[in-house]
Amino acid sequence: MKQKKDFSPTVKRLKDVPMDNVDNSSLFESYLKTKTFSTLYDEMLWGEGPCYIPNKDMLVWSDIPNNRMLKLINNKVSEFRNPSNFCNGNTLDNDENLISCSHGGRCIYRTKDYVNTTTLVNFFEGKKLNSPNDVVVKSDDTIWFTDPPYGILSNYEGYLGEQEYGGSYVFRFNPLSKQLDVMSKKLDRPNGIAFSYDEKKIYIADTGENIKHLYVFDLDDQDNLFNQKLIYDFKPFFSDGFRSDIDGNIWTSAGKGIKCFNSKGEIIGQLIVPELVSNLEFGGKEGNILYVTATSSLYYIELNQTGAKFPK
Repeated sequence: MKQKKDFSPTVKRLKDVPMDNVDNSSLFESYLKTKTFSTLYDEMLWGEGPCYIPNKDMLVWSDIPNNRMLKLINNKVSEFRNPSNFCNGNTLDNDENLISCSHGGRCIYRTKDYVNTTTLVNFFEGKKLNSPNDVVVKSDDTIWFTDPPYGILSNYEGYLGEQEYGGSYVFRFNPLSKQLDVMSKKLDRPNGIAFSYDEKKIYIADTGENIKHLYVFDLDDQDNLFNQKLIYDFKPFFSDGFRSDIDGNIWTSAGKGIKCFNSKGEIIGQLIVPELVSNLEFGGKEGNILYVTATSSLYYIELNQTGAKFPK
C-alpha cells in the first residue's frame, strides 16, 4: 500500500535548493563504476539508518515518520518491524545484534536474532534521554550514540516531550557494566556519528539551527575526545549520516548528494542523488554496494571501493 507523502518542512524547504559543484579527484573517480543510482524502493516519508547484516545478506533501515522499519533481502523489500517505536539510526554490535536508536522509546534497543528486542539504556542520571539519533559500536563493544531532541519536538518522528537532562550529549554505553558516560557536551545538536577505520578518530555531525557542520575528533587511549576540527560547513544542507571506507575516507550525506572526504579532511568527490539524502551504508557480500536512504527512496550504486567493516 502506498504511503502518504506528507514530507517534513525541512524536505520541502531544501528540495529545490541547488547543490554546489565539486570537481571529483582521480582517486574518487577510481572508486566509481557508475554515477547513476538505481532505485530499490520509493514509498517512505523519511528513510534513515541503513544497516547491512552480513550473515543474512540483508539491509535493515528505518522509515521514521511511518513508525516502521524495512528490510531488503534478495532485492525484495518488506517490513522488518511495524510499529518500530520511531526508530532512527541502526548499527550492529560485534555479535551482529541489531542496535537501534528509538525516538519513541527515548532509548537504545538491542535486537537479538533480529526478533527479540530489549532496551539497553533509556535514562541518564535518572532523567529520560532526549531521542537517540545515530549510533556506532566500537571494537571494545561500547555503544556510542548521539542524543539531540528531534524525536520529541513534535509527533512527526516520535512523541512530543520535554528535554529532561537539559542538554544534547554524545554518550558511550558499556553493555557489560551498564555504565553510561558523557563523551561530549560541546555540540548543539549532535547527529551522525562514526569511527574512522582505525578507531583513532571519531566523526560527529552537528545539525543545530545555524550549525550544519561535520567535525572530527582525535581519541586517546581512554576514549577522551580532543583536537576538534571542522571538516566541512554544509549550509544550507547538512551532514546527517556517514560511513568510513577501508582507506579511511568518509562518505557522508550532503544535501541532494554524497560528499567524500579523505583522512586529512579534504574533499575528494561528490555524487548527486535525486532526493535529499539522510544516510548511507556499505553492504553486499563484497562490501562494495553503497546503499543510500534519501527522503522517500532507497537507492544503491556499485563501487570499486568497500566499507571499513569489510576486511581487505
